[in-house]
Amino acid sequence: MAALTIDNVKKSYGSTQVLKGINIDIEKGEFLVLIGPSGCGKSTMMNSIAGLESITEGRILIGGEDVTHANPKDRDIAMVFQSYALYPNMTVRQNISFGLEVRKIPKAEREVQVDKVAKLLQLELLLDRKPAQLSGGQRQRVAMGRAIAREPKIYLFDEPLSNLDAKLRVEMRAEIKKLHQRLGTTIVYVTHDQVEAMTLADRIAVMRDGNLQQLATPQEIYDKPANVFVAGFMGSPPMNFITAKIDSETQLSIETKGQTYQLPITQGSALKSYIGKEVTLGIRPEMITEPLAHKAALDYVKVLNLTPLLTEAMGADTMVLTQLGEMELKCRVNPSYQVEVNQPCEFMFDMSKAVFFDLDSEFII
Repeated sequence: MAALTIDNVKKSYGSTQVLKGINIDIEKGEFLVLIGPSGCGKSTMMNSIAGLESITEGRILIGGEDVTHANPKDRDIAMVFQSYALYPNMTVRQNISFGLEVRKIPKAEREVQVDKVAKLLQLELLLDRKPAQLSGGQRQRVAMGRAIAREPKIYLFDEPLSNLDAKLRVEMRAEIKKLHQRLGTTIVYVTHDQVEAMTLADRIAVMRDGNLQQLATPQEIYDKPANVFVAGFMGSPPMNFITAKIDSETQLSIETKGQTYQLPITQGSALKSYIGKEVTLGIRPEMITEPLAHKAALDYVKVLNLTPLLTEAMGADTMVLTQLGEMELKCRVNPSYQVEVNQPCEFMFDMSKAVFFDLDSEFII
């Protein structure tokens, strides 16, 4: 395993700039997830690291060595693809050992490595089967095994779970996480699924239109998103956004449909220069809940009447789409809380983790 440095990497196709100066330092043994909507440049960035795409400007270093212009085979990386890319005429054993055979590793060593990888990924009983005889999850494990067997400096995963059903995706997420913990490898993982990003990553790089929006730990990105885009993209359901006026260091007001609602502020000093101005308030659905007795006296809590528009039972909790004046807000409540559609109901706003964005720049304040 090795560290990876992406230094001011730019990529253009004619006049279209796909990567606009990406800078990321990935530490040895780190699990980094590249995430963003379709067309944001994450797959182009992955292919550039692998050497499958040449870059227009900048440098890529693996273990301190400049590999910007090196051939893919000389970069000592292994890639796991969305499509598995297994050889259909080969057995599991042959698929896993193929890369070792190409590198002319002696047969005895190959067999030891294949057995080691098969045990790690629980493939021992499948070694003599061909890909057509395997389930989707088993095929993905074989694809991972082929990459692991080579023991490269860096592993690249390009949306490896997108072809699996929901249950299998959850299981394979856990397998990949356990694998990283056991091997301590350096992994760059591309996905458009924010749940995958949050559960797998040591750090997440959020991309949009070829630009890096934020690089931070999953919890930092969730609690302190750099801008409105990151706040809305990360989280399921996404953060609620409300236009509000800062009245003082301790209070804001929301005006809608001729009514004014007031909420407490805990980040007063940071908002001092915004007193009298409008900002975008961001609040996660789980911070708008049923009234809780143990929080009733806290100064960062306020109960407002909202009108439920619909409910979605999720088992452990219930999502409620509510209306506050002209605005729709997502709330997360306990299933035992009685909510009736179109009947005003009390909801508690916990403002302790609320975030504020500049109305014009959309960056966090």
